[in-house]
Amino acid sequence: MDEGLTLREAQRKVDDWISQFDEGYWPPLSNLARLIEEVGELAREMNHLFGNKPKRADEPTQDLAIELADILFVLLAIANEQEIDLEEALSRVLEKYRLRDSGRWTKSAP
Repeated sequence: MDEGLTLREAQRKVDDWISQFDEGYWPPLSNLARLIEEVGELAREMNHLFGNKPKRADEPTQDLAIELADILFVLLAIANEQEIDLEEALSRVLEKYRLRDSGRWTKSAP
């Protein structure tokens, strides 16, 4: 992706991609199923790399960055389809965590 790409810009790029096709956005539950599929692919690769499940000899290694980006793409598509500004929502959730969890863990020394 472009350096310095904001979430709004990422949402616009996803919208530009999806909007070029007559089928457009998938229905919400289809997008949820797709998100779960993508999370499953990430889980499988993480388990191969860091867990107890060895990869079959004929199974290629997947790129964790691409697996994460696949999940992000679907999240952006869901947000677009539901008309949610993820940049604004992320700001709200970061503030929620700041207020709720700022004293929960030991702060790192500067």
